[in-house]
Amino acid sequence: MANTILTIDMITRESLRILHGTSAFIKNVNRDYDPSFAKQGAKIGSTLRIRKPNKYTVTDGRVMTAQDTVEQKVDLAVATQKHVAMNFTSEELTLSMDDFSKRIIKPAISVLAASIDHDALSMSLDVYNSVGTPGTTPASAQVWLDAGAKLDENLAPADDRCIILSPAAQARTVSGLSALFHDGDLIADQYRNGVMKRGLGFKWAMDQNVRNLTTGTNANRATTIDLAANVTTGDSTLSVDGLSGTTVTITAGEVFTIAGCYQVNSETKASTGVLQQFVVTATGTGSGSAITNLAISPTIYGPTSGALQNVSVLPSSGDDLVFYGTTASTVYPQNLAFHRDAFTIATADLPMPKAAQMASRQVLDGISMRVWQGDDIINDTFPCRVDVLYGFVATYPELATRVWG
Repeated sequence: MANTILTIDMITRESLRILHGTSAFIKNVNRDYDPSFAKQGAKIGSTLRIRKPNKYTVTDGRVMTAQDTVEQKVDLAVATQKHVAMNFTSEELTLSMDDFSKRIIKPAISVLAASIDHDALSMSLDVYNSVGTPGTTPASAQVWLDAGAKLDENLAPADDRCIILSPAAQARTVSGLSALFHDGDLIADQYRNGVMKRGLGFKWAMDQNVRNLTTGTNANRATTIDLAANVTTGDSTLSVDGLSGTTVTITAGEVFTIAGCYQVNSETKASTGVLQQFVVTATGTGSGSAITNLAISPTIYGPTSGALQNVSVLPSSGDDLVFYGTTASTVYPQNLAFHRDAFTIATADLPMPKAAQMASRQVLDGISMRVWQGDDIINDTFPCRVDVLYGFVATYPELATRVWG
């Protein structure tokens, strides 16, 4: 019986299947797909504009009080292109797809998937909601229930919730939950495989690419740093003083609270009684013992901000800041609990070469991949590259929470 020669379309479909199957984070978030990049004249670096739902307030009484509609959007630049290169012989193209996939495609595509997954998980450092004890690997049901409560406080839908956790956190969690009342088949599967799959309102996935946060060199972590100036509504920067040195740093991704500044329910605007958490979005370096214009998220909207209000009061000069993590220059793993819509990853079609028979493009669940094959007649080899063009953004960071380790 004659061997079947593997085609470029077959290789593309198999490559995409493997990429999709090995990326724990990206296959659990919102994936957008834009075919316009493949058109003539389209430029890498184009931006998708994601419109967020409008917010309104409720007015008491009979008399109508009209309010303006203030639309908000998030920009997502599709500007990152990654590829992995392979080279195979005509003999290898006569293998069965299973053998070819195992020997050639899977090792290459797994590396590409891991790189994209690691890149996208940088969005975890855009998340300000935080639970857990920095320096302690999460192991109990309580810490994951606390993560669920954070999502509830921010009105995250109950469906499509996922936890991405590090290998260490998974090992501790499986052990810590083993004695709880459980579904017999589910716990038996966890025992056999050593992994969490579903439980506590979440789908679970272990990911070796869970990001770490290294805190800055500022040693003053609690009640020593304070605001150097009042905050006005709409501010996304703060001026702080009381740092532990003259050129110490507060790094992007660090989380803090401000004394007396509480989160409000996004619909009723009533205080939740929980301090609003903020994240530093760009590393700041002290001048003297102060930093001016430390970039933060979310933007602060006080009681006069109408539908945009997100804090109970505007912070004032002298209010204390308390940072997560007890020591400077320390590495803390950032496990993640989130609703699917917290993050968006967009891929786009790359242009096809003129010799279209040597290239193939496929889309699976919003992930677009191009495989481009050449030929070397001297050595009887077929060099091949696999490309993905993508971008990502934390669309609704309030629908996610970090679980510190």
